[in-house]
Amino acid sequence: MSFWRLYYHLVWCTKNREYLIQPAVERRLFPYLVGKAAESDVFVYALNGWFDHFHMVVAIPPKHAVADIVKRLKGASSYDMNSPARSADTAFAWQPGYGVISLGEKQKPVAITYVENQKQHHTEQTTNAWLEQMAELEEGPEPTGIKPGQVLPRLREDGTRYDTLGDLPF
Repeated sequence: MSFWRLYYHLVWCTKNREYLIQPAVERRLFPYLVGKAAESDVFVYALNGWFDHFHMVVAIPPKHAVADIVKRLKGASSYDMNSPARSADTAFAWQPGYGVISLGEKQKPVAITYVENQKQHHTEQTTNAWLEQMAELEEGPEPTGIKPGQVLPRLREDGTRYDTLGDLPF
């Protein structure tokens, strides 16, 4: 078994940003997503949303790609919400794409609180633009890292040891 702490804030929206996530839908959708996540050993710390989008704070084991987990959660929940047992005037569907931000141990409680208070944030218009972003196409960070073939500076640590039992590093 490997040591890992991989936390993520996930967000995705309903197709055409339709107001499909009504209270009755939430009562079925949210427990379903927690159960589906557990099938992949994903830990759910918080989930909530607004009428047209959904947030989760999760820990995803390194054996799974984030994209695969999101695809599984979105696909399975759409299928379940459109099952014959559910009578609805509108078909339930998610829009392509999603947003994901990685979190450290120190950011996790802040993200959990933000997700738990989604309805309040939207009602009071106090949302955090970074935590509400999602895209249909790849939209990663600026490519300002090390370039292939770039000569790297010689790195040497000063001999300071990492304190693994003290404060969390980030």
